[in-house]
Amino acid sequence: MDVTGTYTFAAPPQRVWDLMMDPAAIASCIPGCERLDPDGVDRYQAAITIGMAAITGRYEGTVSIAEKIDGQSYRLLAEGQGRPGFVKGDVRITLRADVTESGDANTIVDVAGTVQVGGTIARLGQRLIGSAARMMQDRFFDCMRSKIDT
Repeated sequence: MDVTGTYTFAAPPQRVWDLMMDPAAIASCIPGCERLDPDGVDRYQAAITIGMAAITGRYEGTVSIAEKIDGQSYRLLAEGQGRPGFVKGDVRITLRADVTESGDANTIVDVAGTVQVGGTIARLGQRLIGSAARMMQDRFFDCMRSKIDT
């Protein structure tokens, strides 16, 4: 399943980049995240509880950042397994500057990648999984935006 999105932050790219690289901020904004523990450079052990329709499950796995171009882009790789099945994601995050007509610095964050699911959770159907994934992604970026404002 393809995952895409574009999010605007009312802050300059370096400030958004710093936030996107902050494990504590990331963990607090991932819906259902129970832990995100460092496990090397740009690698984390994670536990996340996700509920969709009648299936709620806890996933444990890894999250890593690869192909990092400081202040511009990175690749986010995630794998998790749990009772409901497995989840595997490969997403490119790109930041680009945008200046408003009033001269304020904004940052556009583009998200593009794929997510695979298997097991019981996959039987829910791609449509439900796709809308749940989009909702989680939107909640994550809304939360990250709120951290820029504080």
